[in-house]
Amino acid sequence: MQQAVESLVQLLESYRGRDKVIRTFCYGSQLVGGVLQAGAVVSSHSLGKSLLLFSAQLSQCRTMLRLFDDLSMLAYTHSYGFGAREGDSCLRWISVLNNVADQLYYPCEHIAWAADAELIKVRSAEWWLFSTVLWGLSLLLGILRSFRILLLLTKKLKSCGRHKADNSRSQIHIQMRDEVLSILSKMADLSNAIHWMPPGFLWAGRFPVWLVGLMGTISSVIGLIPANAGNSS
Repeated sequence: MQQAVESLVQLLESYRGRDKVIRTFCYGSQLVGGVLQAGAVVSSHSLGKSLLLFSAQLSQCRTMLRLFDDLSMLAYTHSYGFGAREGDSCLRWISVLNNVADQLYYPCEHIAWAADAELIKVRSAEWWLFSTVLWGLSLLLGILRSFRILLLLTKKLKSCGRHKADNSRSQIHIQMRDEVLSILSKMADLSNAIHWMPPGFLWAGRFPVWLVGLMGTISSVIGLIPANAGNSS
């Protein structure tokens, strides 16, 4: 128990770790609140509404905290550049496009937030759409990147044969596990991104509240699992 508390405290001490926890509570509250509101028990509707309001506040909190993410993202994009140190050209260009989508996402979301807060006089709907499209594109590119890494790791595993130490093979399997989890997480988020697209696009607008919460919770819980591999997506 003490170790679990210490791990949680350590997670909350960093900005990224705190965001993961807030995200998990945000979508978890939306999941439970959506289930309670959709249920037949009328007495639980009030609690469900409160949980949905709590989820909305946490989401707003995360949006405001992301106002300060541009510089860190820009530093990462500049550091990666055109991926000269990346061994695989396909992986390199997927990553470059992924970084561009992520970099453009932040100002679009900031403008949408500022418009909703009546700080600037523009229509927020278009900017929320731009940010959602960029988020979906980033997720799709991230999924393609993980599939490419899995392919490269599979080839590497086959080339190892029995000549490599068991430790090397074990590390490859851990990396493959991390990429599979990354794919599952991004697919869950992508399903929500499509739901928030304009009506008529695939299943846009068709998810009940609890299903949006479920997809987000799955993604968030996976994000809390420590990555043991050297490669990250």
